[in-house]
Amino acid sequence: MSGLNVAPTRREFGLVAGEASGDNLGAALVTELARRVPGSRYFGIAGPRMTAAGCEPWQSSDALAVMGLAEILHHLPRLLGLRRELLRRLLAERPDAYVGIDAPEFNLGVAARLKASGIPTIQYVSPQVWAWRQGRVRTIGRAVDLVLCLLPFETRFYAEHGVSAVFVGHPLADQIPMVSDAGEARVRLGVPAAASVLAVLPGSRRSEVGRLGPPFAATIAWLARERPGLVYLAAMANPGARAAFGAALARNAPGVQVHLVDGCAQDVMTASDAVLLASGTATLECALVKRPMVVCYRMAPLTSWLLREFGLVKTRHFSQPNLLADRDLVPEYFQEQVRPEVLGPAVLGQLERTDRAELTAAFNDIHERLRRNASARAADAILELLQARERAP
Repeated sequence: MSGLNVAPTRREFGLVAGEASGDNLGAALVTELARRVPGSRYFGIAGPRMTAAGCEPWQSSDALAVMGLAEILHHLPRLLGLRRELLRRLLAERPDAYVGIDAPEFNLGVAARLKASGIPTIQYVSPQVWAWRQGRVRTIGRAVDLVLCLLPFETRFYAEHGVSAVFVGHPLADQIPMVSDAGEARVRLGVPAAASVLAVLPGSRRSEVGRLGPPFAATIAWLARERPGLVYLAAMANPGARAAFGAALARNAPGVQVHLVDGCAQDVMTASDAVLLASGTATLECALVKRPMVVCYRMAPLTSWLLREFGLVKTRHFSQPNLLADRDLVPEYFQEQVRPEVLGPAVLGQLERTDRAELTAAFNDIHERLRRNASARAADAILELLQARERAP
């Protein structure tokens, strides 16, 4: 995107970010917008990083940390109340633009109401509409004026359906160096340089850790029998995840030493020889630090049944490395496949990969394609949209 030369006209932005990853994206976006339009105001649902960047938090982004169809039903009354109050305040404030950051099940409903009232609306991070429930693209087109895509193939799907979308790149690709130093990461974590290390990331949401924690812990027990001497580092996203995974280890891998590391997920992955992790943004982060991985996804049984019964899944892959490469770079396992007798051999296969150079080359290609100064491009795209609307007769 060409460098945008924006007059320093003060603007107001409403933003809603879902959970930690959305908070990170929102903080970087607010920083870039502030450089282009000094003195602007930012408000909405925000996490600690967005707040530190200058966004006024009406609610915490943790309030939206819900995944899956069945799971949302349990939280629906609370989420509907939160959305009503948010809409009331946004319609009263009438920001120059509304930016929904991830959390599409929540944000698109808000965006549709605001767009109908004349407020420009943007969805930052495309829902995986190209992968499942493709009919949602019509809802997205009615709800937002622009989709900011993190992955390059997403814009093609939107173009086919007449929805305005821009590929901005992925901020993680900008932040993570092309070569990540395992030795330095091991020094920071106190891991012996010669150790064979498995990183374990069971997810960030408590419900996610509740489903993946027990089979991951049982896999650690399987590996402890089959591969003595393996060092286990488990990155814990928050206290709730730590408590849930600690309980799973106590039940399923008693006596196995697992080092629980608060935060530091990138260091934990960088220090490892292979990674066992939940599907999501962490799989992309793992590819960007160039580590072999085994990816797992488990959801509530009702959600899984709905997806299968109604044929809602339209893609062969669900992990981001495989989606971006459009081939099987790393093993991925879904629902009932997530059990120790499957995951254990898969992890050993990743630890013993003989094609690491080829895998690293594929990960380098992904890294280069996504490294686009994403936050700056996102800010430019939003301001270009506003300028175009203001120029329109």
